[in-house]
Amino acid sequence: MRLPAPFRQTVRLLPLLRLSALALLALPLAAAAETLTPVAAESAAPFTPALAAPQPFSFELLAARAQAMAAAPYQPPQVAQPEVLERIDYDAHWRIRFHPEATVTVGDVPVQFFHLGTYFRNPVKMSVVEGDQSREVVYDPRFFDMPEDSPARALTRGAGFAGFRLMRPDLKTDWISFLGGAYFRTDGALHQYGLSARGVALNTGMSIPEEFPRFTEFYIEHPADGSVDVVIHALMDGPSVTGAYRMKIVNTEGKGQVMEISSRLFFRAPVERLGIGPLTSMYWYSETNRVLGFDWRPEVHDTDGLMMVMGNGEQIWRPLNNPPRVVTSSFYGQDIKGFGLIQRDRNYANYEDDGVFYDKRPAVWIEPLSGWGKGAVQLVEIPTNDEIYDNIVAFWNPAEQPQAGSALQFDYRLHWGIDAPVESPLARTVATRIGAGGVPGHPRPAGQLKLVVDFEGAAVKGLGQQDGVTPEITLPEGVKLVQAYALPVVGTDRWRLIFDIAAPGVETVDIRAYLSRNGTPLTETWLGQVQPAQYDRAR
Repeated sequence: MRLPAPFRQTVRLLPLLRLSALALLALPLAAAAETLTPVAAESAAPFTPALAAPQPFSFELLAARAQAMAAAPYQPPQVAQPEVLERIDYDAHWRIRFHPEATVTVGDVPVQFFHLGTYFRNPVKMSVVEGDQSREVVYDPRFFDMPEDSPARALTRGAGFAGFRLMRPDLKTDWISFLGGAYFRTDGALHQYGLSARGVALNTGMSIPEEFPRFTEFYIEHPADGSVDVVIHALMDGPSVTGAYRMKIVNTEGKGQVMEISSRLFFRAPVERLGIGPLTSMYWYSETNRVLGFDWRPEVHDTDGLMMVMGNGEQIWRPLNNPPRVVTSSFYGQDIKGFGLIQRDRNYANYEDDGVFYDKRPAVWIEPLSGWGKGAVQLVEIPTNDEIYDNIVAFWNPAEQPQAGSALQFDYRLHWGIDAPVESPLARTVATRIGAGGVPGHPRPAGQLKLVVDFEGAAVKGLGQQDGVTPEITLPEGVKLVQAYALPVVGTDRWRLIFDIAAPGVETVDIRAYLSRNGTPLTETWLGQVQPAQYDRAR
């Protein structure tokens, strides 16, 4: 039901493709080149991939380059052969296929490359790392199988690649890809791509234009000690910031991927809103706002909630919205323990889509490896009426924004899996529903909404209505709690919180709720946000 992943759009305040508007001149190739053994060398490969002459390499050298770049004025890149790239449109690009026989290996990691085109016109430099040296992989059109009349045949040798992906040993599927801007994603534990991560977010969800720095160079390394499966180093550049990234990645079948990321950021210019560990996803509708989605499927989303564990240990679940306008929510704290965009609902029957399998989309959890100080998790939700648009962004925003000359370091882990890797005794939210307030069979009160939140977990399992389970609900000024109660759901281990609110004239209602017993929380904190006017047309 969605466009193929490389061509999905990212929609923010202005329609933008999931790419930066930057480009990079293809760097001159060294005269000397060494051959790189392709996978399946026993078959007739179209050609022998080549490596350019070795250059000194280390992460420290890469960070020093990024710092030196930030001290100089930004140089907007130029697109090589733009007239050719313009003709490699969606249809032409789709017909260009990578030759499996041309797959190159770094250690035992198979690597394949994406071709340039009108949607991916900024070339990236690809290199492999051996010890303390790197060698550039030289672009050659013979990497790819393309029709005789393909406009891509006019690109010159050395034009560069759009990005790359790492393959499984059978070369039939990839498990991580880097394509466009500073975006990357993995297929998680269930072999299904979904949401994306990126290096950094600048001025997301603001009235000023968002800036999209891009990865311009990649260096792929396979550690000899086998400590991780692969290390990807990346150089980033943009008008306001440069950066160096080191990503140590472990890919475990059935569990997903863990990426340990070291990032060094150097700023050329002030930034009004810095986003660290940004995640980008899609949420159209779920059981929460099903009435707003005109589609045959019960639910359509990559992610159904934002989960956070604050510095004080509070575990929070914020179900996502498809709001009537752009909304930015901030959750303040200090030294946050983790946050992520999570797909909790894994029941295929709740999606009924055997083409894109929303029930298999990864959950992504960000775990800081050092204290990040004061700041806020910020959630940007953008209206959408289709599934092809990424309309959800979440990131950490430090309390102090960078200025020209600032140098920052953030180290963290990215967990791509089935759920957040958080052990907690608290019951968790498994469903949020919204409907008309009042009692069935009686006139429904005007302007009232009923919210129903289901919790599940060991903390509530087996408890009965006589066991002192108490709803704890906090509402903003101007909103009235009409009624509230909680009860076990018959035939399940769930407890259900039900409450009605009246919010006359209130545009946005932020609600805080959980279940307790004898003053002790039984559940995580549910933070709901409702725009009552959205539901007026459903009455």
